[in-house]
Amino acid sequence: MNKGRIYFNQSPKPTIGVEAELFTINKDTYALHPGAPLILKEFPESSNVKEELLECIIEVNTDICEDISAVRSDLTSRIFEVQQASEKYNMALISMGTHPFAHWKDQSITQSSRYINFLERMQWPVRRLIISGLHVHIGVESGEKAIAITNGMTRYIPLLIGLSANSPYFGSELTGLASTRTKIFEGLPTAGLPPFLKNYSEFQKFMRTLQKANTIQSIREVWWDIRPHPGFGTVEVRVCDAVPSIEEMVNLAALVQCLVVGLSNLYDDGAQLAILDPWVIQENKWRATRYGIDADIIVDEGGSLQSLKGAILETIDKILPIAEDLDCRHELIQLGDIVENNQAPYQRQIMQYQKNKEYSDIISSAINDLDKGMIPVI
Repeated sequence: MNKGRIYFNQSPKPTIGVEAELFTINKDTYALHPGAPLILKEFPESSNVKEELLECIIEVNTDICEDISAVRSDLTSRIFEVQQASEKYNMALISMGTHPFAHWKDQSITQSSRYINFLERMQWPVRRLIISGLHVHIGVESGEKAIAITNGMTRYIPLLIGLSANSPYFGSELTGLASTRTKIFEGLPTAGLPPFLKNYSEFQKFMRTLQKANTIQSIREVWWDIRPHPGFGTVEVRVCDAVPSIEEMVNLAALVQCLVVGLSNLYDDGAQLAILDPWVIQENKWRATRYGIDADIIVDEGGSLQSLKGAILETIDKILPIAEDLDCRHELIQLGDIVENNQAPYQRQIMQYQKNKEYSDIISSAINDLDKGMIPVI
């Protein structure tokens, strides 16, 4: 046995797992509240409700799901249970990339050795991480395939940012970015775009080097936008902001599953996955971060441009046959409707604030968006 080997626990099917990071807020003031420790007391044995870096964030995870229908059911029941627990303490849950008027100096770090050590090493970039995201895991058969799919998925990063962008306000300011969370998260040295790796052996070498150099304590501390997750046997997409409703979470999970399956099929067919140059990927990510679905992105080495809206709709159209096979056509159609009707989450936040110039309107809408998707478990 090779002591340095990082085993990839293969998944024979494109199963889905979703991790939703949710802010805990005071129901009276709408300010962030360090509610996670209280909520966690209500779920002492659960592996589906977890702490996060800040005490004002709780993570709710699904089990391994076979299809999108199971994801919807799982997320709905688990978030409902956590919401019921939070109400005991006069708290509500909201799902958004950044809280519009919270300030990082006011937030408390979760008191676990992992996060305390992390703060000691990283300092200020960690203190300002008042951000929440949506992470989607899709099962793949091998580490080699996971690397190929990770490389191929970088082309779709601007699409995923544009559709999920939900953080135009930060620190009581309209930042001018559709996804402020994206730029905040990039402040960490092991976050951001994944490097282009040739194969799974190079991935293992990369991780061994970082661990031996004490850059990271474990591979869990490499927070690329898209990464292989050897322990779960998945490709994990981490680039999305937290989105307001359960339905939007499910829709994005469906899109990620279809994209991963499409790239997996190309890999199985021996086709060369179309990969853009790294500098193009970086520029496209920035454009989506800044302008959301109103961005124009680069589509070839000649610098040709396409509207991000057009790219999203074109991509959805191409993968609809895959969606039919996976029984998630409806979810992709709903994403297309968001683009065509200019209803991306960040756009809705800005419109809500403009009505009365009140951040409380954004929070109230976010509470309602999450609530309306939850039903009692029968």
